[in-house]
Amino acid sequence: MRVLVVEDEQLLAEAVATGLRREAMAVDVVYDGEAALQRIAVNDYDVVVLDRDLPLVHGDDVCRSVVDQGLATRVIMLTASGDISDRVEGLEIGADDYLPKPFAFSELVARVRALGRRATVPLPPVLERAGISLDPGRREVIRDGRPVQLAPKEFAVLEVLMRAGGAVVSAEQLLEKAWDEHTDPFTNVVRVTVMTLRRKLGDPPVIVTVPGSGYRV
Repeated sequence: MRVLVVEDEQLLAEAVATGLRREAMAVDVVYDGEAALQRIAVNDYDVVVLDRDLPLVHGDDVCRSVVDQGLATRVIMLTASGDISDRVEGLEIGADDYLPKPFAFSELVARVRALGRRATVPLPPVLERAGISLDPGRREVIRDGRPVQLAPKEFAVLEVLMRAGGAVVSAEQLLEKAWDEHTDPFTNVVRVTVMTLRRKLGDPPVIVTVPGSGYRV
């Protein structure tokens, strides 16, 4: 899942991003509304975690831009105000969800995952394919009854492949969905991660390389 965190309180923004990355999400961070609009214009995000009171461009205007463009991106608004009228206004602007500060991080993760499911073709909460069961909410992978311990990026790559439902996923698409914008596009990190993932999943191999196209499960 690719997430953009837009929050002008930099310590909070980085803390949220770090926590989401530990949940195997690819996260970009910006600190104002203008930068958010620039990122949204060039990257496909599943979810935007959007502070409402932003400098340069207000969070409301960022949300309106997402809605006006007809993007599949889902928006969860954050605000220091717990007033019900503010929540209603945010939802009427086009936000998909609303979370007042302070919030429990576990709740934010659950809400982001729920919105991420709505940004794509509806799938069951637990993904199953080729003898593999992947539970994004619990960060669990089981193959043929055997638990498999995966690093966050390995988990993210496997989730993207399984969500594709047997379709081929290119290395570029994996890089887009499982890594953030600071990753070198010419790196071999995708190939290395897939190789490690294959080893951990064991035999017989379930991740197939399609020459010149990418990978599929």
